[in-house]
Amino acid sequence: MAQLVVWAVPGVVSALGLALDLGVAGFADGGAKGVVAGLGTGVAAGALGVRRVAPVWALGGAQAAAFLGVSAGGAAVVWPFVLVVVLYSLAVHRTAGLAAVGAVATSLLAVVAAVVAGAAPRTAAGVGLLTAGGTAILWVLGRSRRRRRADRAALAAYRAGTSVVPRFAAEAERERLMAELHDVAAHRLTGIVVSAAAASRLADGELAAEATRHAASAARQAVAELDRLIEAAGTVTLDDIDALVAEHTGVDYQRTVADAPPDVVAVAHRVVREALTNAVRYASGARRARVEASATTLSVTVSDTGGPPAAPGLGTGHGLDGLRSATRALGGSFAAGPDGVGWTVHAEFPLAAAPASEGVREHDALSASSQRGTGRSRVGALVAFLNGPVGWRGPGALDAVLVVLAVALSLGATLPPGDDPDSFSSPRLGVPLALLFTAHAFPLWWRRHAPRGALTIALATLLVWLGLDLADWPGPPLSDVFLWYWWVELALVYAVAAFQPGHRTWSAPLVVAAVGGAALASGDGITGNRAGAGAIIATALAIPCLAVWALGVHTAARRKRQDAATARDRDRLEREISAAAAAERLRVADGLRRTARRHTQNVADEADAGRLGAVLAEAKAGLAALRKLLADLRTQDDGSDPPPTVDGIAALAARRGTAIRFVGERRPLPPALEVATYQLARELLAEGDGVTVTFSGRGVAVSGRAPDGPAAERRLRALTDACGGTLTIADDRAARGWLPEVSRP
Repeated sequence: MAQLVVWAVPGVVSALGLALDLGVAGFADGGAKGVVAGLGTGVAAGALGVRRVAPVWALGGAQAAAFLGVSAGGAAVVWPFVLVVVLYSLAVHRTAGLAAVGAVATSLLAVVAAVVAGAAPRTAAGVGLLTAGGTAILWVLGRSRRRRRADRAALAAYRAGTSVVPRFAAEAERERLMAELHDVAAHRLTGIVVSAAAASRLADGELAAEATRHAASAARQAVAELDRLIEAAGTVTLDDIDALVAEHTGVDYQRTVADAPPDVVAVAHRVVREALTNAVRYASGARRARVEASATTLSVTVSDTGGPPAAPGLGTGHGLDGLRSATRALGGSFAAGPDGVGWTVHAEFPLAAAPASEGVREHDALSASSQRGTGRSRVGALVAFLNGPVGWRGPGALDAVLVVLAVALSLGATLPPGDDPDSFSSPRLGVPLALLFTAHAFPLWWRRHAPRGALTIALATLLVWLGLDLADWPGPPLSDVFLWYWWVELALVYAVAAFQPGHRTWSAPLVVAAVGGAALASGDGITGNRAGAGAIIATALAIPCLAVWALGVHTAARRKRQDAATARDRDRLEREISAAAAAERLRVADGLRRTARRHTQNVADEADAGRLGAVLAEAKAGLAALRKLLADLRTQDDGSDPPPTVDGIAALAARRGTAIRFVGERRPLPPALEVATYQLARELLAEGDGVTVTFSGRGVAVSGRAPDGPAAERRLRALTDACGGTLTIADDRAARGWLPEVSRP
């Protein structure tokens, strides 16, 4: 439509021809230009039509339309608009790397077009820099929209999923109680049954008295342990493992480790307890137990030599599966099986938890391994840096683009010859000017993390430039360029108010206005009292400076309100989780008191009365009641999805029979990051292998095995890219997705 308007209005084509004709030879004839303009318009329309479904092809069409449009001069006017829209769409609908390649290709294309049109090298370079600045802005705008869409979708999924969080928390608490019930009560009651059955079978009065005393003591311990169990999870130490083994006479026991992480000790204790219990359930008791450590692992081994069980039929059938899951959840391995005439249980646990910084080293190792055998290790290292947490696709993408834009606009506008004096007529003048432009622009890189320092450096650069003007240097005066480039100071004033709020941030816009007034008052166009002129100009500049500062203050206040609302929602959810877990404990406790605990207390009472036969009967009844209680508590999977949170990953892994390992200090995450972490882990769990979630102060890394196939890989890359993160997949399909925690602009 725009092209038709241009053709319909008299004089518009000739006017635009003066602006858009780059002087390409071969299309001087008006008829030829019309044909080329029509062809270019058709190609541009096609590019717009497919920009969402095929943005890469659309970019190629837009670039072709640009070439045709340049060739037709003012007869074709839609190609700049089409190129802008397609570049933006590419950044919205495709990954950061692909969009960056499109932006670079477009910038190079502009240089080629300028050279073909006969432009001087400096002019072509200026065109390329200006185009690079424009494409960089389009890239970051498209990336921002892509991330906002991902954040909105994640927030909606998070809010929809939080309704089931309490239910899954109750299920997790039930699973914990079931595992402890199986380990604690079954261990004690099995020991009572074995000793009581042996004493009854031998009809030995002294042995019967000893079995009765043991039953009374063990039953009271079991009751106390059950009561503690339904209150909270206790802390287990290595000494508890020693005491546990000491209850089983005849076991050759040795422990060579002096210290280990609490979570490892807790599961190791469970392995030893279950192995000792099974040894008397299915054999004549354990004969050998070892808890040993190397520099990196802790291993637990419990063996028996077979033999008939003292009281068969006491097992519940779920102990080893629970131990296998608990061991794998810590990144360890578990094995249980025949060993000669007996049975051996063996578990290994990693002792050295990877620190947060190791996530970056792992990322580098994966990147290097993906390049292995190709002779491109240096390229792989570069890719690892660019893809890393501090790389160009991370939280600093907008800041980096602002730096590129500031340098590109300043150098691109001054490179073409024609000014008097010519700023780049000699290196002696051009190099200092380029350094001034760069020093003025580069503080934008630190605008989030150190905005006050960045603003100080930018203003210091302007003052140095002003000093050069007073020293009569031959370069362009600051007064001529300030109004073009002081948006850098405005961006930094906004950052001071938005990212480092405080009662003294109001001074930033006033200082910028004062420096701007001095810069503009130093120009040749000012006559008379320069100090008075500078004060008037500074007053005028203070208006936009204060407006930008107020916008930053508003942004900081809005972020604070959003953080407070998120904290309130998180606290509410935590209360609901605690209430659901407490309610589940009460439900399990009620069933326990009516069944297994009642029989266990009866064991103690019968033992005190000296009735060994009743002790044996009550102990067996207690084990049967425990088996029934565990069967009743074990619910069927209803098929509903776990909540899309980090905690939901554990439920998802348990459902799929895989393991989840958490490394680093777990902390509350923004809802969008919680959902992205869950989604990435869900994709990696599809292969049936475990995943590792590593927390650091800058974000979360999820490691696992990537599913085979290009479609799965595209899903993984799109998921991480939409969050501003990166994905690395090695040759062996080992994958690591990095999801940064990005501060809002």
